[in-house]
Order: sequence, then C-alpha cells, then structure tokens
Amino acid sequence: MSKDKNTVLIFTQVYVPDPAAVGQYIADAASELVKSGKRVIVYTANRGYDDPTLVLKKNEIIDGVEVRRLPFSSFGKKTILHRLVGQLSFLMQCIFRGVFTENLSHLLVSTSPPMCAFAAISVGLFRSMPITYWVMDLNPDQVIEMGIMKSSSLPVKCMDWLNRRILKRASNIVCLDRFMADRVCIKYPVRDKISIIPPWPLSNHDKAIKHADNPFRKEHDLDGKIVIMYSGNHSPANPLETIVQAALKLESQLPNVVFMFVGGGKAKQAVEAAIKQHNPKNIISLPYQPLEQIQYSLSAADVHVVSVGPQVVGIVHPCKVYGAMALGRPVLLLGPKPCHVSDLIDQKNFGWHVQHGEVDLMCQTITQISAMNTQELTNLGDNGLDLIKNKINRTILTEKFCKIIGE
Repeated sequence: MSKDKNTVLIFTQVYVPDPAAVGQYIADAASELVKSGKRVIVYTANRGYDDPTLVLKKNEIIDGVEVRRLPFSSFGKKTILHRLVGQLSFLMQCIFRGVFTENLSHLLVSTSPPMCAFAAISVGLFRSMPITYWVMDLNPDQVIEMGIMKSSSLPVKCMDWLNRRILKRASNIVCLDRFMADRVCIKYPVRDKISIIPPWPLSNHDKAIKHADNPFRKEHDLDGKIVIMYSGNHSPANPLETIVQAALKLESQLPNVVFMFVGGGKAKQAVEAAIKQHNPKNIISLPYQPLEQIQYSLSAADVHVVSVGPQVVGIVHPCKVYGAMALGRPVLLLGPKPCHVSDLIDQKNFGWHVQHGEVDLMCQTITQISAMNTQELTNLGDNGLDLIKNKINRTILTEKFCKIIGE
C-alpha cells in the first residue's frame, strides 16, 4: 500500500458480515471510499453484536476495505453491563490504534456505539485531521423519550456534554433527515456543517419476488390474500396498537386481508397479547426470519406498515421504509405528520397515512386497500420505487457521502 495514499479510519462496533444495519451502511460507504482512491481501515468488534457467540475473522479485506477486528470488544447486549464493558474495551483499543495510524487523513465515526464520539475526540487531541460524524440516531434523547432515564440524571448530562464536544470538533456532520438535523442544532449550532443524507435500501431489498414464485406465501397459505406486514424490530418507539385493534375489528369483515407481524422486540407483546386473548384468524406472528430468507418474507407483503412514534421524530430514523419502496410495495404510515415518511409520501404518492389512535380511520384505510386490484397496488408501489431509483439509492447517496469526506 502506497505510503502517500490518503487513509480514512473508521470506528464502528458492528461491520459486515454482522447483519446489523449500521454495519451494512458503513460498509457500503467504506467500499465507495476505496473506489474513490482512499485507503480505508475499519476497526470493529470480532464478535457478533446480536450473537456474541459468532466469532469473525481477525483481519480481512472486504471490497478493498481493510477490516481489523478487535478482541474483547463485544459481549452482546444481554444486559446494560455487557454492552458497556464491550463498548469501553472497544473504544480504548480504537483510541490507541487511531493515535498511531500512519498517514491518517480522515476519521469517520457514527453513533454506534453511542460513545464512539469519545474515541474520535480523544484521537483528535493527538492527531490533526478532519472528523466526520455520522448521526444515525440520537442519544440520550431516545432513552429519555422511552422513559428509561430522566433528563436530570448524571449519565444523560454526561452524554449531552459529549454530544456538544463532538459536534463542535467535527468537520462534517451527516444527519439522516431534516428533523434529526433540527434536533442536532438544538444541542449545538452546527447548521453550516450538516449534510442530510438518508439511508438507502440494503442489498437484501433490491429485488422483489413475484407472489406466484414466492415460497414464503405458499408456506403460510397466503395465496389470494392481501398481506399487510410489519417486519423488523417491534420497539416502543414504533407502537402498533392502532393497527392491531383495527385488525381485530376487521376480522369478519375482510376475510381476504391478513396482518403479518414479523420480528421481535418489546412492542411485540401487544401483538402476542391480542392473539392470545382473541385468537384471530387474520393475524400471523412470526419471529425474525433468517437473513437469506428476508427477501422472500418482505416480498410476500402487498403493503408494508411503517410505524413512527410521535416522540421519536428526528431521534430514530424509519429506515424500513426504504426496503418497502425498493421492493415496489406501497407503505401504510402509522405516525404523526410531519415526519420523514410523511414527507416522502407527500413527495411521491406511494401510500397512506394514519395517526396513532385513529382506529376507525385505520379500518377505513384498510378497507380501501382491500378493494384495490393488483395493478392499482402495483402502481402505488412503483411511485416509491421510482423515488428510490432516481434519488434514494446506494450509488447516488454513497457518492454524495464520499464527496463530503473528500472535501
């Protein structure tokens, strides 16, 4: 490797082949940086985040990116203590290696782990180089809104102090939407350093499977049914009670509609409780699907549900909307307006919008959907797909990201 080649250093606790979305986005950006002529070194954990029993290669090159995995840097997320110990060990190792990296021209960190900003600031004390801070979610805002911690608590105050330090030190700040940018600017006046780059559909969302050829639909007896699906993490930040209640009310009225809830998380309890109490025939609950099967399960839907909690607009970005759009599926937004997904739907009509708590309106909307023919649903989905092809795709957005770092 040429000594005079620019070296971009990336700290991230998760990286491919770990399936965590943050790692996949960073990998896409890193490979594009290599194409632009940069030498890219990634320091990451040597074990899976969701599955710490998964041991990954110590060193390897993926798409030209030099991936170096650090020991004792992830113990899973079983408890807060497991997470903290893994993060602290990871960050200390990153700081040491960052200080002594030769020909360092740029440092990229994200909010995974949340304390990664501390490593960037620490390296910045010893090395003079620009830092790009990729804000993928906002903490401690998220834990405050979820009621996990109070704004007056010491950990929250420390995290906010760290946020202000990294926002001041960073040369570039990348936010995922305009609402997130507004929240960041409340913490520190950095509007002139912010670029808004939304995420893009990941590689397992890039090709829809026709219903007739989809074994997932056959396995779950979905032929002739309209499938309304929520897939992914069922989080308290993305409440689903409104659509669950609507599903219960519509069971006898719309026998051709099936509601599928795929994945896990704390908010899945509302789905499981409804099934246990009412035993509805139109609600199916499934666990997370294997990564190699996710394309089939996502393609099995006719409409994808995206839920946005009113309190987390600008804090947690609704990434799952892009997967639905890339597959050419209409989106049923359950959330406030305005929010990022409502902005997208207003821009390129590809779905419907219902506020949380509006069960009657949800029933009316689903009844409307059930009366639509296949071509009408396809046309709506194509509107979203067109937005992906022309504006929100990996090629366009990673090139934009690389331009920021190149500058």
